[in-house]
Amino acid sequence: MARLISKVYGDALFATAYEKSSIDTVYEEILFLKQVFEQNSVLKRFFDSPKISIEEKIDTVKAVFKEQLSEDIIAFLVTVIEKSRQSEFTVIFDYFIKTVKEYKKIGVAYVSSACELEFEQKKAIEEKLLATTDYTSFEMHYSIDESLMGGMVIRINDRIVDSSIKTRLNDIKRKLTGIHMT
Repeated sequence: MARLISKVYGDALFATAYEKSSIDTVYEEILFLKQVFEQNSVLKRFFDSPKISIEEKIDTVKAVFKEQLSEDIIAFLVTVIEKSRQSEFTVIFDYFIKTVKEYKKIGVAYVSSACELEFEQKKAIEEKLLATTDYTSFEMHYSIDESLMGGMVIRINDRIVDSSIKTRLNDIKRKLTGIHMT
């Protein structure tokens, strides 16, 4: 259900931003809102509370965000609240952010390696990804996973490239256990 809600509202927000040629501005405002909601659990609980009326929630949005957000974004938040979907704010924001990145051809790559990568290695990985995909830029996320033993695992959306030693050893093990001795 949350996926459908995020798609409906996220697509509506994107379509409006596209029509008004304000994708970049709306994107920045949604990033700001996402950060506010992630860092302020009290605000999230306030909007999720069934004890607080819709009118109070709308008044709070207008009062709290009137200086930081455009009228269009405030109107969007009010619409979401009026439809009692405010508990889905963060998934709507995530969907919209993902949609904008797809539109702008910005890929998001998660790279796990057994040890810290040098700057040159990171640059080479990003260049290779740009050369082998349709993306024009990448948002890179690096992490260390010592269990990989060597090599790396790269994930972009639902695609995974696994060149880790751990996976290669598991493949060899699987093949060896499949051999029948007669």
